[in-house]
Amino acid sequence: MATWNSRGLRGSSLEELVNRTNEKYEASHLALIQKIPTPITPVRFDKDTRQITLAYFEQQSTVDYIGAVQGIPVCFDAKECAVDTFALSNIHEHQVFFMEEFERQGGVSFILIYYTSRDIMYYLTFRKLSVFWERMKSGDRKSFRFDELDEEYIIKARPGILIPYLDYIQKDLDERPEK
Repeated sequence: MATWNSRGLRGSSLEELVNRTNEKYEASHLALIQKIPTPITPVRFDKDTRQITLAYFEQQSTVDYIGAVQGIPVCFDAKECAVDTFALSNIHEHQVFFMEEFERQGGVSFILIYYTSRDIMYYLTFRKLSVFWERMKSGDRKSFRFDELDEEYIIKARPGILIPYLDYIQKDLDERPEK
């Protein structure tokens, strides 16, 4: 089984690597993907440091990233998982609803999962997430195991791109049922 093996993830946050990948894609005119900040309302400031010391979220966040790839709307979340079982509690119902509606409008939704103990990056299609989500809703498992995933969506490192997820968006599109 291929492993992530990028050496770039050690000591860096997943978000930083996704952001750097997005910058590369933008510079190459392949995609325009933006990190979506979660709006907060500051409540308390430290007068000396001029930093926010207490705040609350104004609204529920949808996904971490949104944009377009060659004219195709794309949204995704990035998650880390230290074990082989991914708890669906890491994804909120309003996020699943947003991703479902996004796909209904012709977009592509997915989740990038970095399995830290395996050093493997994975592209989870919304179709597969939906299967796990519906299973949970019907009273079954509230998680999924790494061995339930399709090996074809293990992201293989490529020179010059930290997380080459565009290849997997194309695979995702190619495998969608005809409408």
